[in-house]
Amino acid sequence: MKSLELLVERIILSSRWLLLIFYLGLAASLAVYAVSFAYKFCKVAINVLVYDEADMILAILGLIDAALVASLIVMVMISGYENFVSRFDEAEDEVSFLGKLDSGSLKIKVASSIVAISSIHLLQIFLNATQYDNAKLMWFTIIHLAFVISAVLLGLLERIMAKSKAKDA
Repeated sequence: MKSLELLVERIILSSRWLLLIFYLGLAASLAVYAVSFAYKFCKVAINVLVYDEADMILAILGLIDAALVASLIVMVMISGYENFVSRFDEAEDEVSFLGKLDSGSLKIKVASSIVAISSIHLLQIFLNATQYDNAKLMWFTIIHLAFVISAVLLGLLERIMAKSKAKDA
């Protein structure tokens, strides 16, 4: 019976390598998104003398938004791989610049990235407020506030859990 248990445990532990497909897919999506970013950047560069100030701000906000989304993808790929698949070996391309991203701090970083991305989208919408009716503006704001409240509650919960772990230790 013990050998069956060990076999099941090995199968379950080995199944974590299936996550590699997802992380490679995220890397491919990042490459596709980089092409999209390059297109947006070229469009801004070509129209730099044509855009008025508001259009330029909106275009730059779009580029910032793209950079935040790309950073979020990289953060999830690296920390997810390290936390759930395999640790990175010491190499020239160390990932020590990330610091320690356990699942709790990853959740907080992802939530704060989502709030930042949502903030940029909301700012873009408000800069074009004449294109939206009041009901849509209200719903965009409510959705953004839901992201903000969720991130704050997640941070609060993580802090409570950290205090509880410190007490137990």
